[in-house]
Amino acid sequence: MASVIIIGTGFAALTTARELRKRDSAVTITMISPRDTLHYLPSAIWLPAGLRSGGELKVPLAGFFARHRLDYVRARVTGLEGDGRTVLTDNGTYQADQVVIASGGRFIRKLPGIEHALVPCEGIAVGEEIARRLADMEGGTIAIGFASNPKEQGAVRGGPMFEFLFIIDTMLRKQKRHEKFRLVFFNPSNRPGQRLGDKAVDALLKEMERRDIETRLGHKMVGFEEHKVITEGGAFDADLILFMPGLTGPSWLENTDLPLSPGGMVAADEKCRVRDRPGLWVVGDAGSYPGPDWMPKQAHQADLQGIAAAENIALALEGKQPRRDFKPELICIVDMLDTGVLVFRNLRRNILLPRSRIFHWLKRYFEKHYLRAFRG
Repeated sequence: MASVIIIGTGFAALTTARELRKRDSAVTITMISPRDTLHYLPSAIWLPAGLRSGGELKVPLAGFFARHRLDYVRARVTGLEGDGRTVLTDNGTYQADQVVIASGGRFIRKLPGIEHALVPCEGIAVGEEIARRLADMEGGTIAIGFASNPKEQGAVRGGPMFEFLFIIDTMLRKQKRHEKFRLVFFNPSNRPGQRLGDKAVDALLKEMERRDIETRLGHKMVGFEEHKVITEGGAFDADLILFMPGLTGPSWLENTDLPLSPGGMVAADEKCRVRDRPGLWVVGDAGSYPGPDWMPKQAHQADLQGIAAAENIALALEGKQPRRDFKPELICIVDMLDTGVLVFRNLRRNILLPRSRIFHWLKRYFEKHYLRAFRG
């Protein structure tokens, strides 16, 4: 019987497993991950405002595994051997006919003093810590920013930082505490969020101006101190620092001889195949893919890659040539707690829909849709 191993239990991994099962009812699918819950990080933006609690964003996957007849192995991957289809873990060695790397990326924590900054997308616990610190603050400066991987500019996740910025501002206004705080947004680029398109960047910068949010743009990051952000353009004091560094591949890639991109991610083609490694695939943030320079690192793009990879794996198991390319597409709702803006981008269009309450509720609908799909 044919077998497939999927490394990870995030969006990319779960979508690949579900779509593969739709196409092949007999294949044995094993998921390897240290976690048998999905942490729904897109909604961590609402933790500081109390719109969500951490427990609500942790989805047990036992029901999902049972429904799709998936075998789960609780283990941490440590490397690959041979042609890449032998998976080494801290809980044994596993082999399969096809292996999918869907373990996500990791944030680059090389800036001096980065331990003084909170990295929101590192986990739900960080979002809860942001909420605690904000509740304890009577006033002061809140600095919020992000940067990319200097060797791979596409390895960036900036959208959530715009959301934390606007949501915290809205929350403080609702609490009538806004006048006691100073919000500063910082970024090495003069036009942060360029992957969203020029109109979106203009709209976001205009929104910051409308809210009297200070900006420090266009200066390379140097590091942090306990209460200070340091850039090549100067330093400024901050009582709370939220910072999203660039992404790179998982650390266990160092124990493989896989082809890597300049930014340290698994080099793949448009069909999600690892270059020159038959039977080995990568989906989501762990990979580096051909495509337009605006192609995002986000759950929606990971889903599209997972769908393509599943179809191609099913074909490969039948002895056929993979034929499906993944679709580059960006859908981003920048939420502001009670309103939001929507950005859509593909190879033909780049659309910005202006601030509206509808988009806040649409983002909540997407959350409900995702969680329904993965809950037991």
